[in-house]
Amino acid sequence: MHKDYFKNKNVLIVGLARSGLASANLLHDLGSRVWITDNQDNESTRLNLGRLKSKEIKVELGVHSRDFVKGKDIVVISPGVSNEALPVVWAKAEGIPIVSEVELAWALSPTEVIAITGTNGKTTVTTLIGKVLEAAGKRAFVCGNIGRPFSAEVDKIGKDDFVSLEISSFQLEYIDTFKPRISVILNLSRNHLDRYRDMREYLAAKKRIFKNQDSADYLVLNYDDPAVRPLADETKARVVYFRREQNLNPNQSAVLAVASILGISKDIVAEVFKGFKGVEHRMEEALKINGVRFINDSKSTTTEATVWALNNLTESVVLIAGGREKGNDYGAVLELARKKVKAAVVIGEAGEKIKKAFSSAVKVEEAVNLEEAVRKSLGLARQGECVLFSPMCKSFDMFSNYEERGRIFKGLVEKLAKEQA
Repeated sequence: MHKDYFKNKNVLIVGLARSGLASANLLHDLGSRVWITDNQDNESTRLNLGRLKSKEIKVELGVHSRDFVKGKDIVVISPGVSNEALPVVWAKAEGIPIVSEVELAWALSPTEVIAITGTNGKTTVTTLIGKVLEAAGKRAFVCGNIGRPFSAEVDKIGKDDFVSLEISSFQLEYIDTFKPRISVILNLSRNHLDRYRDMREYLAAKKRIFKNQDSADYLVLNYDDPAVRPLADETKARVVYFRREQNLNPNQSAVLAVASILGISKDIVAEVFKGFKGVEHRMEEALKINGVRFINDSKSTTTEATVWALNNLTESVVLIAGGREKGNDYGAVLELARKKVKAAVVIGEAGEKIKKAFSSAVKVEEAVNLEEAVRKSLGLARQGECVLFSPMCKSFDMFSNYEERGRIFKGLVEKLAKEQA
C-alpha cells in the first residue's frame, strides 16, 4: 500500500506493548486518526503511553469499550492479543479488516524480507542472518519478536536494504498480502496449545508464512523435521532444504541455506559463526558464584528449548523453571532430566505441574518468586555445577516479557554474588 492510503484513516490498535506503540507512532506520522485499547493498566502500558508522539492519539487502559471499535477502517492487533479478545470479536462482527503489526509494516516496506518462523531457534537464526548480511557488505534491519518491531524500523528502510524478520504464529494469523522473498521454517514441536486447539491448528498458522509466495520466492525447510519437510508439497515457492551437518547445528545450517540463496560465500558465513557469542537471554552466561555458573535461558518458553539447553551443558544442572502454563508436556524432559538435572526449583503458575512431572526423577523444591528460586538454587549446587534458568513457560504470570524476566534474573544473580563476596 502507498503511504497515502493511511491518511485520514480511522485505525484502532489493540495492545500498547512494543508493537502497538510502534504501530501507533507510525500511523500517526502517516496522517491516520489513531485509537489504542489495552486491557492492562500497569507500569509498562503507562510508560508506553508517555512515548506516544501525540496527545491526539486516543487511549483507553484497563478496559475495552465497543465505542473504540465502531467506525474504524482498520484494526491492528499486537502479537499477544487473543482471538477471543473483545476488540477482535467486535471488529469481526462489524466487518472491519484486522491485520497484524507485521502486515502493516510489510504494506509500507520498500524492500524484500527474509522471514523466519518455527518453534525454537528463531531469534538466533534471525540475528545470524542479519550479521551475515552485514558481513557481506549489506545494510540489514533485524526486527520482529527479536526486539525492535518491524513497524518501528520501516521508515528507515531503503529499497536496497534487507530485513531479517522473526515472526511468530500469532503474527501470521492476521497477514493478508505479506510475501517474504525468503521464508524459513525451522522446526515444529508442541507449543502454544493454550491458544491452538491442537498441533494441526498451530501448524496451519505457521504455514501462512508462505501463503502468498510464488515461483520467484524461496521456502527454506528443515529436512530433518517430519512435520516441516512435507510442506514442500504445499508451496509455489522454490524449496531449499537444510539439515544438521558436520560441525554445524541446525540453526547454523538454516543460515547457511539462506546465505547460499543470496550468493554469500561460505567463508563469510563461517567467520560470522566463529565470532558469534549468542543472543541475550538464550544460554547467556551471567556470573559464577562460588564456582557455580549461572546461565540465563529466559528465552526458553518450550520444553524443546530446555532440552536443547540441557544437551549443550556438560556439567550437572540445578534447573529453575516455571511461569504461565501454555499446554507444555513437561514429561518430555524427564529422561534427559534423570541424566543431567540434580535438582529443580519451580516457580509460577506452572510450578505444581512441573513438580508433578519431575518428582519421580529429580529432587524438586518450590519457590514463591524468582529471587527465592535463585537463592535456593545456589544452596543446591556445588562447585563445578551450574544453575540453568530455563523456564519452559510464558513470562506473563510474573513479568511483562521474557526480556524483563531475563534481566531480573541476571540482576538477582549479581545481587547474590555481592552478598557472597
